[in-house]
Amino acid sequence: MAKLTRETVVSEALDLLDEVGLDAVSTRRLAKRLGVEQPSLYWHFHNKEALLSAMAEAAMAPHHTAPMPAPSDDWRDWFIENSRSFRRTLLMRREGARLHAGSNPRGVGLSRAVEKLRFLVTAGLPERDAQMAMLAASHFTVGSVLEEQAADRDATADGDDPPFDHEEAFDAGLALIVDGLAARRRSERPTRTAGRQP
Repeated sequence: MAKLTRETVVSEALDLLDEVGLDAVSTRRLAKRLGVEQPSLYWHFHNKEALLSAMAEAAMAPHHTAPMPAPSDDWRDWFIENSRSFRRTLLMRREGARLHAGSNPRGVGLSRAVEKLRFLVTAGLPERDAQMAMLAASHFTVGSVLEEQAADRDATADGDDPPFDHEEAFDAGLALIVDGLAARRRSERPTRTAGRQP
């Protein structure tokens, strides 16, 4: 049998998540899936919490490989697409939003977040407003996907159609965040006072 690697454990754990859901993911079940004894997993992860954290980070790979903003990009268009990319990534995994909720960016995710913030500030947004807008959009996206995945699960169980278009509702809410940020950007611009030049 090939040597068990951290990457293999995480990959199989994510596939297990898609099959059985977050509550049913366990180190015992994962070890059985991998054909190893449960203690073998502890060489890579000391406990289930560490495993879930690694799963959440790995699940973000599609978003973390999306193109970074270019200096010539319109900040509004980029902000919207960045949030949509985040949403699409969360939706790739069963209960992806639940898996991600509560996690903090680190490693590649953190360095990319810093670069994205720098882009917004360079585009003329006050740094504090840009930080809060990124945080608000992140929380809004996770919350929206949590509700969407829960609603879709319930609708599937009941044999009903989803109650409304989740993507349309997400875009509408995201537009409100961007419009609010644009208004703050305009209000923070320095105004030139009228009068004679010295």
